[in-house]
Formats: sequence, structure tokens, C-alpha cells
Amino acid sequence: MKRELFSSGSPYEKTFGFSRAVKVGNILAVSGTGPIAPDGTTSAIGDPHGQAMRCLEIIAKVIEDAGGRLENVIRTRMYITDASVQEEVGKAHGEYFSDIRPAATMVVVKGLVRDDWYVEIEADCLIE
Repeated sequence: MKRELFSSGSPYEKTFGFSRAVKVGNILAVSGTGPIAPDGTTSAIGDPHGQAMRCLEIIAKVIEDAGGRLENVIRTRMYITDASVQEEVGKAHGEYFSDIRPAATMVVVKGLVRDDWYVEIEADCLIE
């Protein structure tokens, strides 16, 4: 099967050896996506909702770049650094997926790549 790699320009992709997303057949797997601003800095510092929205914006773009739509998302995983931000992150997730309602997981983790990140999100798609 054909394997397509998609990049978002993250400074970590080449260094860490990963792609923003990989498409094999009709399956698209989107890597854990942090709230990286276009200039490589952290987006929405101090704002868990804003950070989740930035993660989802990056995810939506790579899905579209791969020929998909948000409606193709069948599963998401949200990693948060503190349970106190679950409502804000969940609200952002709902702004993108309230009608789509993919299977979703939210877990609290000890930390993420950057200390100022509250959230990282990944997604799996089945593109028709």
C-alpha cells in the first residue's frame, strides 16, 4: 500500500523523526499535536482553551491536506498536564467535534515536551 507523509513544519519533525500525519490506504493517523505557533513558539501561553484550539487547528489542516475532512475523525486522544484544565480543553474539542463525536480519550500526564503546554492532541481518521 502507498504510504504518504504529511508535515506541518514543526521543528521537531525532522529532528525527532516523525510526520505530522501518515496516510496508508484510507487510514490517516495524526501525531500528537502541541500548541505550536507558526514561528515555533508556544501558542496561547496560559490559556488551555486557546492551546487546545491551536492543536485542533493544526490537526484540521493536515486532515484537509491529506484529502480528508473533520467528519472523517474516528478517534482523538487528549493529553493534559492538569485535571483542572479538562473543561477548557473539552470545550475546545466540542467546538470542533460536537456533531461528529469521535471516540475520545483524555488523560492527565506528568508533563509534555514544553513546560508551558497544557495539552497535546492526536487523531485517527478513516478517509472515504
